[in-house]
Amino acid sequence: MDEVSVMNNEYDTTQYIVINIGDEQYGIDIKYVDNIVRMQKITRVPNCQEYFKGVINLRGEVVPVMSFRMKVNLPETEITNKTRIIIIKLEQNAPVGIIVDAVREVVTLSENNVDEATKSSTSNDPSYINGIGKCGETLISLLDLNVVISDKETA
Repeated sequence: MDEVSVMNNEYDTTQYIVINIGDEQYGIDIKYVDNIVRMQKITRVPNCQEYFKGVINLRGEVVPVMSFRMKVNLPETEITNKTRIIIIKLEQNAPVGIIVDAVREVVTLSENNVDEATKSSTSNDPSYINGIGKCGETLISLLDLNVVISDKETA
């Protein structure tokens, strides 16, 4: 048993929920995921940024919901049976729902399987990616949730 704990401590590991947006895979640190719910009726709120779709009632709590696709300037797609709302809870912030195309799996990545994302000096878009995870032959873009849920305009 001590041998196993020594092996696990050799590299710090982090669990990520792997989501799909189109053909791309993104990872969300599981410690920030409060809940994953099926798509439901969203009540529109006037005078918001376009990527904020509105609010939902989640067990008596009003939660704002945003479209990750619209936030990163991707075209909207139709809602399917796989579409989910991931409820994100950052330390001192209220929960926020993020609409994703599908939730795939949970993966555990050690720090030696994560490369820091390179910042493009030619792009004026904020970087939503803070690392690239390698899981076998698959690359997973790891999301910087503080940038994703910030209400700063990207244009």
